[in-house]
Amino acid sequence: MCNFNKQNEDEKALLHILMKKSAESIGGTNFLLALLEAMKEKKPNALMFKACHIDSNEAIIKWNKIVFKDKLDVLEEVVRSRKSTDTGEFNILENDSAKKRKKILNMVKTLAPIEFTVTPKNAENGGGFNFKVFELVEEDKVLINPLFAAMFFCSTEYMKKTLKYVI
Repeated sequence: MCNFNKQNEDEKALLHILMKKSAESIGGTNFLLALLEAMKEKKPNALMFKACHIDSNEAIIKWNKIVFKDKLDVLEEVVRSRKSTDTGEFNILENDSAKKRKKILNMVKTLAPIEFTVTPKNAENGGGFNFKVFELVEEDKVLINPLFAAMFFCSTEYMKKTLKYVI
């Protein structure tokens, strides 16, 4: 999930296009990277920041609900389990343990309504973009949004590689 080099060429191209469009909608690559750096400064994780918004010099990210530590721990465990090996789509409900699956389902129900809005501080730089935690939520299939994973769990180096990738 967060190892760009282990992705296949189609996934790299898709990630590049997604990140490039996101960056362009707020004024460019440097604005997106500056926002990521501002997010990384919030410890232990930006999602737990009570104000539900983070500002950088050129952009703002806001979301509509605080994420509490218990749900974040489940999400981090899911992401960490696939962080270095991910190839292809990743259904987070594929788990052997019924107890873990129940925790994951509860986390999905809590986090699914959260929507993130990224806007530039100067309206001339673009219209911004929105995204959710999950790309797909169905009865037996839940996919984490790659933009969400990149912004909250992957390194800045991952984002730089994604943005610099040449199709």
